[in-house]
Amino acid sequence: MAVAVITGASQGLGRALAAALAAEGWSVVGDARDEGALAEAFAGLPSTGHVALAGDVTDPDHRRRLADAAARLGGADLLVNNASTLGASPLPAFADLDPGTYLRVLEVNVVAPLALVRELLPQLRGRHGAVLNLSSDASVEAYETWGGYGSSKAALDHASRVLAAEEPALRVYAVDPGDMRTALHQAAFPGEDISDRPPPASVVPRLLELLRTGPPSGRYRAADLGDVEVAT
Repeated sequence: MAVAVITGASQGLGRALAAALAAEGWSVVGDARDEGALAEAFAGLPSTGHVALAGDVTDPDHRRRLADAAARLGGADLLVNNASTLGASPLPAFADLDPGTYLRVLEVNVVAPLALVRELLPQLRGRHGAVLNLSSDASVEAYETWGGYGSSKAALDHASRVLAAEEPALRVYAVDPGDMRTALHQAAFPGEDISDRPPPASVVPRLLELLRTGPPSGRYRAADLGDVEVAT
């Protein structure tokens, strides 16, 4: 039985991907800070054998609990670092971003994902697993007011490349899912109508295809994943 650890699994893309993997027979270990929302999301998952652990991914004890839960299920085959924060809403100019807020953005979006990789690395190595880090077009494009979030995702992109070089037995992906109708995207545009953005579930088939085909480690755009080559 394959095991996936997904952060930010109570809503948005994390919730949609957890449901899709569970439908394919995966066991899912998921986390989120909102215990009620996480419980509701996991109550709707098909099959059994899933573990919902509410907590903050920046908490070392919480990360250890996630790793322990995956180990009890047989070991993690996949880690999806989906949990992210904008830091502030509305987004300020980069020069106006409070340093403390920026530190929190980096802690959630860069440090915590890499720390969770470290916790799960023995399991992932043993199962020739994969790491899927959710990126953003803001990591490569210079959008005004997106300096804090964008630079954190740029750091995560580069960390993914380094991890791939250091762990050639693993598949390490940084994936830009594109604009989606999520709470985070709404927070980036407070008061605006984002109903024209596609739902997170629309991106899931592309991510599943990435995991099935197993192309080389690297950075991918979800919009391009229909064209990825199957690894030999």
